[in-house]
Amino acid sequence: MPSTEGLPLTALPLFPLGTVLHPGGFLPLQIFEVRYLDMIGKCHRNGTPFGVVSLTQGTEVRRPNAEPSGDGFAHESFHNVGTLATITDYATPQPGLMVVRCTGTQRFQISRSEKLKHGLWVADVTLLADDLAVPIPNDLQPAADALKKLILTLQERDVPAEQMPILTPYRFDDCGWVANRWCELLPIPVALKQQFMELDNPLLRLELVNDILDRSDISF
Repeated sequence: MPSTEGLPLTALPLFPLGTVLHPGGFLPLQIFEVRYLDMIGKCHRNGTPFGVVSLTQGTEVRRPNAEPSGDGFAHESFHNVGTLATITDYATPQPGLMVVRCTGTQRFQISRSEKLKHGLWVADVTLLADDLAVPIPNDLQPAADALKKLILTLQERDVPAEQMPILTPYRFDDCGWVANRWCELLPIPVALKQQFMELDNPLLRLELVNDILDRSDISF
C-alpha cells in the first residue's frame, strides 16, 4: 500500500474529546448531540473517517456561555495533532442516540480549523507518517511481556472480544504498537498521552512508557 504521509484532507469533521485516540486503538462513543449525530451518520453512510482531537479547553458536550459573546456557547480549543477514526460498529438503539465503535488509524496535523454555525468543527489537515516497525529491544521486553500477560489474563476470564481493551491483531514485537496500548491503559494525564502520541520515534515512546511502568505497581 502506498504511503499517505503528507496527503492533505480538507474539511475533515472533528470530534474534540477529553481523551487521546492512538493509531490502532479503539474508541466507543454514545452520541446524542445534534452536531455529531448528523456528522457520524454521514461518515457511516459514506464510509469516511472523522478526526479525534484532544481538548485543551471546553468540554465534550457543549455548555452555554454565561457571557453574552460569540455563539452563546463556552469556548472550545484542542491540540493540532489528532488521529483519524473509522467506524467499525454502528447502532441507533433509540431516536436521538447513536452507539458506535471506532478504530484509530493515522495521525494528522491541523493546518486550519473552522467552527460551523451548528457547532461542528472542520479542519484542513495533513496526514503524518505511520510509525516505523521497530523490534522490541531486550531491555524493553518486559513491557511487551506484561501487556501479553494482561491480555492472556482477560482471555482466561472469558472477557468477550467486544469488551477487550485492545484490538487484534496483537503486535507484541513492535515498539510503537506496545507503547500505544500502554498509553491507552495507564492512568496518566491526558496531556502526557498527547505528548506520547505526537512523538515520531516509537522506540523513544516505549522507553518513556517503560519508565512509567518501572515506577508503577505493575509487575512483570
